[in-house]
Amino acid sequence: MRGVAQPDVLVVGLGPAGATAAASAARAGAKVIAIDRKKQAGVPIQCAEFVPRMIGMEVDDLGASRLQSVVAMATYVDEGAAHVTRDFAGVMINRAEFDRSLVDGAMAAGAHCRFGVLVREITTDGVVLLSDGSRLKPCVIIGADGPRSVVGHAIGASNTQIAETRQIRVRLKQPHHATDIFLSAGIPGGYAWLFPRGEEANLGLGVAPVWRHRLKHLLDDLHQRLSSESRVGSELLGCTGGAIPVGGLRQLVGKLGETLVLLAGDAAGLTNPITGAGITSAVISGKEAGAAAARIVAGEPDAAEDYAEEVIDLFGPAIERALVRRRALMDIYDAGQVPAESDLKRNWIAFDEYWVPEHV
Repeated sequence: MRGVAQPDVLVVGLGPAGATAAASAARAGAKVIAIDRKKQAGVPIQCAEFVPRMIGMEVDDLGASRLQSVVAMATYVDEGAAHVTRDFAGVMINRAEFDRSLVDGAMAAGAHCRFGVLVREITTDGVVLLSDGSRLKPCVIIGADGPRSVVGHAIGASNTQIAETRQIRVRLKQPHHATDIFLSAGIPGGYAWLFPRGEEANLGLGVAPVWRHRLKHLLDDLHQRLSSESRVGSELLGCTGGAIPVGGLRQLVGKLGETLVLLAGDAAGLTNPITGAGITSAVISGKEAGAAAARIVAGEPDAAEDYAEEVIDLFGPAIERALVRRRALMDIYDAGQVPAESDLKRNWIAFDEYWVPEHV
């Protein structure tokens, strides 16, 4: 096509899903262009920066971004004592460094990565118009561009349910090796967290969008409470926020003309609707999407459906369980009622009630 570049694979988004996808496809021999609207990888940080231990099996260079280990989860229900879950192993990472290392890996594999570039339009026949004036007609598009994915929108697979978050960085007054979770009927559609990162911590809170206007007030109250308990400092070292998809799996595969489209990470709705965890699923889905894209380029169109089946098998059951729990809790709020302590426990992974199978 005249004036239109034709890479094998275009990856939109260079977070964990996109960078992993770009690396995977390039290593398999595909010609890959990957773009991100951000000016540099991982900045600004819009993440609580906790990943479970298992991701170490998926990312070789996790150690480069490691901040500290986590050994337990402490869950507080309103003003009650902590319910401690032992052996809840994980790692706090520097998310900016983590993303940079993944992008470095993608470039080393041969992917051409470009930052500060936006998608202006994706046509129905698969031509992608970029903010720098380029026009691309890839064989495969991988949408890894987050909860409000432009690629997902192009194939009619947008995330329809979102949680809004706000997070601040504070100093820790003493070493801490647990992820602290705060559940309350006064935090509709979400929860609050304190995640340690060495001498500092991420203190954040998420809610359903209709209560977004209460985010700052709720987080300020929690910060003041923890500061008065001498757990954290009163100074704000930074502030961020963002959207989290909580509506479950999207359509993972689509087509625009002859161009196949695969969604990965948040764009695919792979974030857990209860916990908001999404880094592990982003890395794994990105790796699988990149491998599938390379197979498609090599003449195996069935690789797209194979990708969808693999992702659904891996993450579908856990996401569906979380969806059932979330819907039940939100029904209580929608009815104008206040969730009881038992309702909150039924909606958090630390409690046996969450795992009762007959409710799924």
